[in-house]
Amino acid sequence: MAAEELAGKIGQTTEACEALGVARSTLYRKRQPATPEPKRRPRPHRALDETEREEVLGALHCERFVDKAPAQVWATLLDEGTYLCSIRTMYRILEEHGEVRERRNQRRHPNYTKPELLAEAPNQVWSWDITKLRGPVKWTYYYLYVILDIFSRYVVGWMLAHRESAALAQRLIAESCRKQDIERDQLTLHADRGSSMRSKPVGLLLSDLGVTKTHSRPYVSNDNPYSESQFKTMKYCPQFPSRFGSAEDGRLFCCDFFDYYNFHHRHSGIGLMTPADVHYGRAEQLTTARRQILLEAQRAHPERFVRGTPQPPVLPPQAWINPPPAKTTLHDAAQAPLAAASVHGVPPFSASRNEILTDVDVDRADLTSLPTIIEAH
Repeated sequence: MAAEELAGKIGQTTEACEALGVARSTLYRKRQPATPEPKRRPRPHRALDETEREEVLGALHCERFVDKAPAQVWATLLDEGTYLCSIRTMYRILEEHGEVRERRNQRRHPNYTKPELLAEAPNQVWSWDITKLRGPVKWTYYYLYVILDIFSRYVVGWMLAHRESAALAQRLIAESCRKQDIERDQLTLHADRGSSMRSKPVGLLLSDLGVTKTHSRPYVSNDNPYSESQFKTMKYCPQFPSRFGSAEDGRLFCCDFFDYYNFHHRHSGIGLMTPADVHYGRAEQLTTARRQILLEAQRAHPERFVRGTPQPPVLPPQAWINPPPAKTTLHDAAQAPLAAASVHGVPPFSASRNEILTDVDVDRADLTSLPTIIEAH
């Protein structure tokens, strides 16, 4: 095994096991000589013969017992005056034929694959979701649709509506792709398994736009973490009300919030930069300016920086939804204990702000007559 090979190279069993995450007891157990296989138990003289075993298996396979548990079969036959064998013997016979499982006819859910999505630049992977905002009275809600770029955390489009609708989602996605100049085969759009997300109109639209769609596994909120985190940021802000007085009230709040979120909120996941800085290519320029300011501060007061030259937080080069598990190579594992022993021994915006915040073409005089209120960035 790898731990044995690494221990032979560095001469330390404990360090090798710690580097590879292997218990030492496992390694020591592997070093012990293999024990001989135990002798097979002889067949008891009380066991059923082959004819009797086939009779039991035939009874379990018959039409009226095929979806019943062995205990149910045993009790039914006993009430009819027939005894074939014990319940435990029925289980043994089924186990020999690989049939010890749920025998009743039940619906079996498919195994859903965990989505693994990677974004290395803006407009490669978007995440979208719908959340409810409570209305003025009990049991009234407004539905907030939000599309988020997972690399920059920039909200590329949002919409407040009176209902959840595939047609409204279709309109928002189309308008957001148009404003961001999305080309064919450029974008992946990720969402959960809501009715609007899996609807045929949205699927046909994405196919026409050349956008790849992916979905979360059922009841797994971690498969859509960026949208869930953005909703939490909004609902936990001090200005978020317990209820909205009207759709226009909700729209005004969302206008202010998303303006703050995109252009003023320093996000810890993107090097304490604003989503707009990252989305429109100012991250490198901003990092360089921050590094220069910190360097000047160190030159002015070097005694205050006891840990060396300060470095600003940098933008992560990748954004993942469900990153694949990291694999530790044998070379990396060999270097880890040695390194530990050594240490212990001694561009400008691509669009103006007004262009980014352009509304969908809606006549404000007709807002009261529309069933929805829409805004897309």
